[in-house]
Amino acid sequence: MKIAIMGIRGIPANYGGFETFAEELAPRLVDRGHSVTVYGRSNIIRYNDRYYKGVKIVILPTISHKYLDTVIHTFFSVIHGIFCKYDVVLMCNAANSIFTFLPKIFGQKVVLNVDGIERKRTKWNIFGKMWYLLGEILATFMPDTIVSDAGVIESYYMARYGKRSTFIPYGTNTVRLESRDILDKYGLITDEYFLFVSRLEPENNAHIVVEAYKKVKTSKKLVIVGDAPYSTEYIIHVKNLAKEDPRVIFTGYVYGEGYKQLQSNCYSFIQGTEVGGTHPALIEAMGFGNCVIVNGTEENKEVVADAALIYEKNDINDLAGKISSVLLNDVMRKEFQHKAKQRVLENYSWKVITDKYETLFNEVLKRVK
Repeated sequence: MKIAIMGIRGIPANYGGFETFAEELAPRLVDRGHSVTVYGRSNIIRYNDRYYKGVKIVILPTISHKYLDTVIHTFFSVIHGIFCKYDVVLMCNAANSIFTFLPKIFGQKVVLNVDGIERKRTKWNIFGKMWYLLGEILATFMPDTIVSDAGVIESYYMARYGKRSTFIPYGTNTVRLESRDILDKYGLITDEYFLFVSRLEPENNAHIVVEAYKKVKTSKKLVIVGDAPYSTEYIIHVKNLAKEDPRVIFTGYVYGEGYKQLQSNCYSFIQGTEVGGTHPALIEAMGFGNCVIVNGTEENKEVVADAALIYEKNDINDLAGKISSVLLNDVMRKEFQHKAKQRVLENYSWKVITDKYETLFNEVLKRVK
């Protein structure tokens, strides 16, 4: 098949979940004999080669604006893709639903990964929320099929719109790294820090994690990995909360080997997100065999099942209590480490995820135009 992936910032990944997803999925599809092109944004991707791990890279311009970045770049990608005769276009993000009709006019099949219920994020104003609501509605009939990355999202589209979707979660790897270059950079010691990884936006609740950690008596560090291009005020707020606590370390974005090193060496992983489907950082933490402490949303509980400690949704005191319990009971921590890795091996391997996407693409191609 000739496949394109659009609607993301591009690869090599240096931003978020969809980018990591594309970096893992696309080369695996290439290894299976398919031709794959990933579209990237000129304001994000600084990669000059034409191919990355066998995947063709197309970098197109965009407008660096909170409300225009995604849709402008996707529009340019779709126009470019019309002339490339793709068999299947995998488009990411419900905000891009409006563009799915264009490839279809030119005989290309379109699969849309709708992501989470993005209109619930407080970072969007009323117009942003309405655009995402429109995207949800258009997703129910404009693409050839839609993909949901969590059972909760699958149920949402069925209950609200009567629309069936194909459930395919994110995948992850399970090989821990022994190298520790980035630990040396930040003065970290194996098993002497808790790890939090997410874009620093209000719904991902770094502020709650910091507030809870301040209540815990421990010399272990709290390492916060992530940033966000349009959340300056919120990031300042989170850093102000932590400025009198030398245990809290902010690294900004970390990808590749450095990210894997941090995941491989942490004492425990804290997941604070409350909006979205399956969060890559969460299943990655589980794949690395970490004990996970997770915010009690339905999406997060679906992912971890009984393989993590779950705190009451956005409850600072309960999170502080869960952190303390992990510090006091190492036997329990090791039990959760084992459970987490087993759950990932059974449900979230990249091989399984690639199988599912490949099967879906073939099924869509077989449908009568």
